[in-house]
Amino acid sequence: MKKKGQATKTHPRTTSTPTFLLELPLQVNAGQARRVRAHLEAARQLYNAILSLGQRRMRRMRADPAWQEARSIPRTDKAERAAAFSALRRAHGFTEAAFHHAVKGLRVGWIAEHVEAVLAQTLASRAYRALNRVCLGQARRVRFKSRGRGFSSVENKRHDTGLRFVLQPPEKGNAGFLLWNGDRLPALIDWEDEVVAHGLRHRIKYARLLQRPASSPRAAGADAEGDRYSVQLVLEGTPLRKPMGQGIVGADLGPSTLALVPQQGEASLQVLCTELTPDAKAIRRLQRRMDRQRRAANPEHYDEKGRLKKQGARKRRWKLSKRYHATRRQKTSRERRLAAHRKSLHGRKVHEVIALGKTIILEKISYKAWQKTFGKSVGLRAPGMFVAWLRVRPKRRLIFCRARARPHSGEVSNAAPYFQPKGMGGL
Repeated sequence: MKKKGQATKTHPRTTSTPTFLLELPLQVNAGQARRVRAHLEAARQLYNAILSLGQRRMRRMRADPAWQEARSIPRTDKAERAAAFSALRRAHGFTEAAFHHAVKGLRVGWIAEHVEAVLAQTLASRAYRALNRVCLGQARRVRFKSRGRGFSSVENKRHDTGLRFVLQPPEKGNAGFLLWNGDRLPALIDWEDEVVAHGLRHRIKYARLLQRPASSPRAAGADAEGDRYSVQLVLEGTPLRKPMGQGIVGADLGPSTLALVPQQGEASLQVLCTELTPDAKAIRRLQRRMDRQRRAANPEHYDEKGRLKKQGARKRRWKLSKRYHATRRQKTSRERRLAAHRKSLHGRKVHEVIALGKTIILEKISYKAWQKTFGKSVGLRAPGMFVAWLRVRPKRRLIFCRARARPHSGEVSNAAPYFQPKGMGGL
């Protein structure tokens, strides 16, 4: 009971600040890689445990008769409906705070030696977000992390304990290290890169450890199991921005091309992400090799013409050779590199477009519908993803409009400067 005159304890309200990411590769020796793998395995088992506990709580909550009563409340009564569901969540322990409390009882024994309390809370929050998507109807089910799939990332939620990144002062060498459970994992820092130098001048909110598969254990920077490690720094502030142009830019995006007509400058027509063609050809060669290896190891599944035999409802059992697994690993690495290359090319092209003008006029169409007609080109160049990158760029306007035929011509385009959508007469 609170005594008379005792001051009420208040917690300062946290304010959100701008955030951006910076990723640095790590140099990990054999001993450090073995210990990091043990930490990630403990995190995987703890995540599965809290996910299973939360799933049971969600099922009990949905089986409660009060759940159907809350669903019967009209959606127009938003306050009453939200209060009913909130009371249900608190009663059955289906809240993020309840997950944080429950993970304390699961973090025991040898798991507590590998996973700190703060990291356990981030794992609980991660499990809660996954289950909450199912509860809200945004996902069908949750996915447990198997030993084969592994657990490829862990993160902290503050930067004063546990998993954290430290940077030496200039007089001591400007080296950076990721500290975790007594290990110092050195980071590779290119101070000549203006993006890296700009990011490391900002305050670090927290760090995230990432594990990604390499093409083979012999790949550069890979450990004995064929994995690479990197640290992702969540920084306070804004990323390095390149200069932005003024005026209006008309853009016409196709499945594989991009036409630009700036208000100041020359018009251009370019193939989108043309540098990705060699990567796609290499992946296709690996796919054909995998098909040959699968056919050689499973001749009983094919007829004399090389077609798959009909099995009915029976499930085929495939024998996969070691060389097949090696080829599949190479293909996975190639696809990962192609996705990273495409993301880099999209970012470069977005900066080129922004440098031409501040207002961008683009046709309003369904890029998903292109997948049916131009499947290979859209899958390789991802024009919809390029538009998504244009959307998130700050301090510029992206205006979607419907294309109209040019007068006295059958051509349809919105890249020509004569075209202005309704309400843009003053631009």
